Amino acid sequence: MTDGPDAAAERRSTAAERERLNALFAELCAIPSVSGTEAAVRARVIALLDAAGIASEVDDAGNVLARVGAGDPAVLLCGHMDTVPHGDTPIEPVLVDEGWENAHEAILGADNKAALAVMLVAAERVAREGGTPFELLLTVAEETALAGAKRFDVSRLRSPFGYVYDHATPIGEIVMASPTYYRLIAEFRGRAAHAGIRPEDGRSAIVAAARAIASMRLGRLDERTTANVGHVEGGLADATNVVAERCAILAETRSLDPAVAESTVAEMVDRCHDAANDPDCECDLDITVQRLFDGYRHRSASPAVAAAERALAACGYAPRHIVSGGASDGNAFEAHGFHTVCLANGTERNHEPTERVSVVALEAMLDITYALLEEVAPA
Repeated sequence: MTDGPDAAAERRSTAAERERLNALFAELCAIPSVSGTEAAVRARVIALLDAAGIASEVDDAGNVLARVGAGDPAVLLCGHMDTVPHGDTPIEPVLVDEGWENAHEAILGADNKAALAVMLVAAERVAREGGTPFELLLTVAEETALAGAKRFDVSRLRSPFGYVYDHATPIGEIVMASPTYYRLIAEFRGRAAHAGIRPEDGRSAIVAAARAIASMRLGRLDERTTANVGHVEGGLADATNVVAERCAILAETRSLDPAVAESTVAEMVDRCHDAANDPDCECDLDITVQRLFDGYRHRSASPAVAAAERALAACGYAPRHIVSGGASDGNAFEAHGFHTVCLANGTERNHEPTERVSVVALEAMLDITYALLEEVAPA
């Protein structure tokens, strides 16, 4: 990944701040915070804010809101405290080839602790030296369908708009559109029977689920739409001699066109019913469909987009407009009427054991944050 700025770009952070940033990033990554278990990292974040003289509030969901600096906040900066699961494997950040990685075979947690570290160091500077006041929101449970952001009351915000740094692609990319997302849970319930003596008396839920999956259109359906079956669970462990009575599948679809997302999940539901009604594997079927977040599309003339473009350019990065198949807390805020722009922050291979962020990208986002604060400062 090419993540370096133009060599002529002016640095806005100091060497001491960059050293502080890297140390804080490694510290935060090492604190486990899988969705739903963010208490330890939240306590550390609050302690850091307290040490900088910044008051913070925790809402009923566990989100942390702080107002940094004196005066009306000019912008919201938002990152999430949780990570995807990594089992029992610890996170031990190490530097390899000028980039941060986990010394063990698991995620690093740069998604989204790279953003947390950058925003906290920026908050410490503004609290210490003054500058553009801003709101800092650190959310929980982003990785579980934006659950924390959905529960946050955006009427508490005083900023005109906000940014999240939560797209694992090269710095410079500005997410202009994000999809509507549906989750589908289908449980097939057949009839158990001895697989070697009376298989004809059974009705295999696994066969029904397999036929449903095989008949679905999966993967990239078009330039706007994807569909996936992410989990299948059925039968009895180590019991090959029992016709499976139960099998459940977990699937999703997402599209930049809300109508296409809706029609695609309806098609997936139909395929499940077709399989459950097949005489060879007739099953009862329970289906749950949830619309977990709504998509958005920004106008190029948006003041928040324009400020991001200027800040990126000032730091030596060419702004590029992209559309994304992923989502961020910004989806939840947009759905509640608060304008939020998602910026790529140069992290790599998020949610994978090879997750990484280069020191260049980490430090560049601190410079970009200072440039953003300059761009949105009251005249």
